[in-house]
Amino acid sequence: MKEMNYDIAVCGGGVAGVAAALASARRGMKTVLIEKTILPGGLATSGLVLVYLPLCNKRGTQMIYGISEELLLISNKYGPCDLDPDWKKNGRYVVDFSPGSLVLAMDELLEEAGVEIWLDSIITDCEVENDRLTGISVFNKSGTVKVKAKTFVDATGDADLLFLAGKPCNYSENSMVLWTIEHNEHAKSGHDFDDCSHLAIHADPLANPYTCENLSGWMVSDFVLEGRRRYRNLLKKEAAEGISNRKTHYPLTLQTQPPIRKGRCIQGLFTMDTGMESQSFEDSVGVLGDWRSEKVWQIPYRSLLPRDLKGVIAAGRCISAIGDAWEATRVIPVAAMTGEVAGIAATLAVRKDATPHELPYPELAEELRKTGILLEYPC
Repeated sequence: MKEMNYDIAVCGGGVAGVAAALASARRGMKTVLIEKTILPGGLATSGLVLVYLPLCNKRGTQMIYGISEELLLISNKYGPCDLDPDWKKNGRYVVDFSPGSLVLAMDELLEEAGVEIWLDSIITDCEVENDRLTGISVFNKSGTVKVKAKTFVDATGDADLLFLAGKPCNYSENSMVLWTIEHNEHAKSGHDFDDCSHLAIHADPLANPYTCENLSGWMVSDFVLEGRRRYRNLLKKEAAEGISNRKTHYPLTLQTQPPIRKGRCIQGLFTMDTGMESQSFEDSVGVLGDWRSEKVWQIPYRSLLPRDLKGVIAAGRCISAIGDAWEATRVIPVAAMTGEVAGIAATLAVRKDATPHELPYPELAEELRKTGILLEYPC
């Protein structure tokens, strides 16, 4: 089996993985980004979740900076949507984007940073020695390749590294929501590219819920097929009622990634939970405004560190959070922020020949502040 060696291996190429890879490569680390699809961005691109939620709190105070803001600003470099130049006046630092545009822009950033990118590559196994992750097996068209790294970043979205290493994970229920980009001459969605092309969210979870507590290959298949089945039924119903036909309402593209927002997450040294909004933590690595309400949250570094596995740090929607905290932290801007934190922490750990668990928090906090990441709630 061929073996490849890196300073940092980032597993998962969603926005969290992209941010982690950029943060480490820009600091001189030999970095590989391993992604199971052929598109970076995860649910933001393959999942058609084309709304970059606010970087500010409900009152319009910016809370998220760094690579997360950089990705928002370049998301429409090759697309048609525009950021509101008066967002501070209007109170929401948010933008819609073309998924294809974000893919092209992220490709560009990763290439400029010198990240080695493996697409169409699936992680199949983990090698653990003395409760430390030392290597992974990756399958692609070259066959199976062993990847060794000084530190790994689990940005898979579903804590796949922890799961494959046999470590415990947390699970959650999911509601059925199907995102499509479609042509519809009879309706608007509020997320429009032109007069007839727009984002549409179907299979309303409030009207017809679909919940699941455990993630499995069978569940993912059933989840995806059920969403598309409901969309077919909607198109048939509209045609039967004379509302539309196959020339006036039809899909332009469908999701190519399962729209499962909360599958698995790590069990960390600390788990964020419902009711922890507005709390302050002595090891904060970032703050965020809840996209749903006026709640604000701090993220402790311990929530990125697996309880039972060293040599790896989590990023994105698989950090250690459950309940309402998982809802607040799983979204695009927060995933990118925790991805950057993970990439910075991994870099500092490699420089010290240590694991992220052994990294002194004051050193990490100093570097995060230099980067412009807020660690305390803004006044």
